[in-house]
Amino acid sequence: QRHVVESGGDSVQIGDSLRLSCAYSGNPFNNYCLAWFRQAPGKERERLAAIDDDGEIYYSSSVKGRFAISRDNAKNTLNLLMNSLGAEETATYYCALRGDRLCITKAYNYWGQGTQVTVSS
Repeated sequence: QRHVVESGGDSVQIGDSLRLSCAYSGNPFNNYCLAWFRQAPGKERERLAAIDDDGEIYYSSSVKGRFAISRDNAKNTLNLLMNSLGAEETATYYCALRGDRLCITKAYNYWGQGTQVTVSS
């Protein structure tokens, strides 16, 4: 049984940093991508960062230089360190798993329930 569970969402102030984690289990794929997305109310889901099983990392232009994705293979955990958060980044953040290395897509196979991040002054 496959599980993808996010944690770490919180209410923070503008300019703060926050670290999200995603525990994934039951991964059936030899080649795969793990990614972080976010979706704000009334907006489309946005891919933020992804990492494949070979360690190749992809960032969207909106977060490159501020966010850092990392993976702990021993613990089956995916992390996202977010720096210099802005109010416009208030959203539900999702972790997702895809069964190949085509990471730059929104079509992922398995999704978590999301964790809420609220950024305010």
